[in-house]
Amino acid sequence: MNSQPSDDGTPLSESTGGGEFIPSREQPDLPRDRLLIDEAPDDEAVPLDVLFVGGGPAGLAGAIELARLSEQADGELGDLEIGVLEKSDRLGDHCLSGAVVVPGPFRELFPDTADGELPFRQPVPEDRVYFLPNEGTRFRVPTPPSMRNEGNWVASICEIVRWMGERAEERGVNVFTGFPADGLLVDGGRVRGVRTTPSGLDRDGEPGSGYMPAMDVSARTTVLAEGTRGALTEALLDWQEVGRQNPQIYSLGVKELWRPGRPLDSVIHTLGWPLPNDVFGGSFMYPLDDDLVALGLVAALDYPERDFDTHAALQRMKSHPLFAEYLEGGEILEWGGKTIPEGGYWSVPDRLHAPGALVAGDAAGFVNVPALKGIHYAVKSGVLSARAAFRALQEEDEPGAEILSDYDRMVEESIIGRDLWRTRNTRLAFRSGLYAGGVKAALMELTGGRFPGGRIDIPEDAEVPRRAGGEIDYEPDGEYTIDKVEGVYRAGNTTRDDIPSHLVVGEDVSPEAADFYEHMCPAGVYEREGDRLVVNAPNCIDCKATDVLGPRWTPREGGSGPSYERM
Repeated sequence: MNSQPSDDGTPLSESTGGGEFIPSREQPDLPRDRLLIDEAPDDEAVPLDVLFVGGGPAGLAGAIELARLSEQADGELGDLEIGVLEKSDRLGDHCLSGAVVVPGPFRELFPDTADGELPFRQPVPEDRVYFLPNEGTRFRVPTPPSMRNEGNWVASICEIVRWMGERAEERGVNVFTGFPADGLLVDGGRVRGVRTTPSGLDRDGEPGSGYMPAMDVSARTTVLAEGTRGALTEALLDWQEVGRQNPQIYSLGVKELWRPGRPLDSVIHTLGWPLPNDVFGGSFMYPLDDDLVALGLVAALDYPERDFDTHAALQRMKSHPLFAEYLEGGEILEWGGKTIPEGGYWSVPDRLHAPGALVAGDAAGFVNVPALKGIHYAVKSGVLSARAAFRALQEEDEPGAEILSDYDRMVEESIIGRDLWRTRNTRLAFRSGLYAGGVKAALMELTGGRFPGGRIDIPEDAEVPRRAGGEIDYEPDGEYTIDKVEGVYRAGNTTRDDIPSHLVVGEDVSPEAADFYEHMCPAGVYEREGDRLVVNAPNCIDCKATDVLGPRWTPREGGSGPSYERM
């Protein structure tokens, strides 16, 4: 954690006038030259057959399934070398989710493992949904069909991922933690692997104590399972000129783990306060155990008021009697944040394959927003990517785009494609506001997605104009309510204070943009100090909100960022 500036600050330009601005006009371009390296792997590259970039549920599921297929093939392809690259020091350290999990894809991946032996905490006991009109009132509403969780399980995504990592290593998968992928190696029009990020650089980017140079990892197929807003994924899609029918849109979730004052016996979701009516989102409170509760607030990043602050809204939310009755007398244990892809079916890339590469999980945008689910899609897509990679390896030495295109068909025909098609416009309907959007969403649910037909157009989050206003006042007491610096501490962030900044800031940052970045970032990375924008890069928890709306996020040395235990 760093509470001191990591640079001297960027001078602010003139005001945009009128207190309103459009974030995209001040956002730097994607740093494609860094993320796409036009070179073949060097002679000392680590050779693999298939590489999964990202040690989350998608990457690990793919590696496990590929190892299983290799075993079943009884040496047809020899001993496959399968690798997983993960940027955190320990599997799960950077993983954050609600999480209520649909067990089906886990049962498919681990058919000999009983539900009670899977890495879940407990079956969902009961669903309760509330509308909060203000800070003191609540109305229980019928649980929408898409949010009913009978048969699902409450879990910690950190624990799921660590358990899956053990299963992967038992099957002979090479799991490399602490190795972020800095760029894709592209040569001859195809992806041939990745180059990792060097470590031990000082603030100026020069080798310091503990310096470790970058390393090349070659692969016949590279599966990008980086999670939300993956930098390599965005560069790949840009390079391959892969579009989307709608731009991807995002929300930001801020979450805390509590030792509650009293046990919680239900899975709770809310709509309404403290979010304004023109901000899509809601809150959740889940029981992980009698003495452990997960609490969080999710807000879409297309909110119109530039001073809205998701972290501040979560702190205010805890004062509502619905939450206070469980939290009073308790203790906050952990804090974290993460962006979530919300565009659904129309925002999935037009193709998920390229010569030598596939895209899986959150990196592809596989999230069902009405159901508040995505983990089981990540697992399923990882499994399907493994099957596509295996079939390609059976047919040729260097899988091209045509061979790997079978992956797209498998995704479309799976539970992922079916669910996203049925809910294709539900999230988009809320562009009309909470009440009109709720009516439209209900009609979509009743008609299986056929109403209103067609596709609802949406702008990118960064294209939405932001007006002045929206600030949320709260006084952090350091225990029940916390400020952003305390949150970063409770995220277990141990990033070096003298690490080079991994955030690319625009050359001309207006005062309006500086204020917007300061409120938008949940970790206090950006601070406006007079006529300068100061960037506290070591505070970053890799939530990627900055990459959606402001300064670009790029990979940094392994082990940087949060160290979540049970998020």
